[in-house]
Amino acid sequence: MKILTPGRMDYATALDLQNSLLEDLLAGRGEETLILLEHDPVYTIGRTRDQTSLGIAMPHPVFETNRGGQATYHGPGQLTGYPILDLNRRGKDLHLYLRFLESFLIELSATYGIQAQRRERLTGVWVGERKLASLGVGIKKWISMHGFAINVTRESLEPFKHITPCGLTGVEITCFEREVGIEIDMPDCIHRAARLFETGLGTMVETQTL
Repeated sequence: MKILTPGRMDYATALDLQNSLLEDLLAGRGEETLILLEHDPVYTIGRTRDQTSLGIAMPHPVFETNRGGQATYHGPGQLTGYPILDLNRRGKDLHLYLRFLESFLIELSATYGIQAQRRERLTGVWVGERKLASLGVGIKKWISMHGFAINVTRESLEPFKHITPCGLTGVEITCFEREVGIEIDMPDCIHRAARLFETGLGTMVETQTL
């Protein structure tokens, strides 16, 4: 698997990159790839008629995208990951894939001493009742795109106040720095994420091929 760490990137450029990698994989001329980056500030929402999760006076651009789900925020201080994976090799099971992403994010949180967990009937990763990470995936012929976003520094939190995150009224958004009370280095976080994702993906493949 290839890992790309392009730094900070606008949302449209990252979406074009995902689509290009997905089409290459479908055509048999590419390889599975994990993109780990920070975005320029942007709100995104899935293709849905219900856009009530967006606020009225938005301080950053809004991008309607081809993932599932309601409004969320991406920006500096948040680690966003886009796995372009061939799920044909992994049982064609979207539920299994989402649980894999959650487990990976829980393990990443644990490297900072944070006890994160799932919550029943709520996709994502939580610390108590505070939401730490969100998932939103897209699938084309069982090739995945989009993925996860986990809040690392306090800089990522303020823009969430302008939306109803993921359509969940009253939800409190948190980040690594808030939970541990110290500054977190983003390049180090990206390094940890890349290592843990590769290890976890290897386990996922082995499980499906037994």
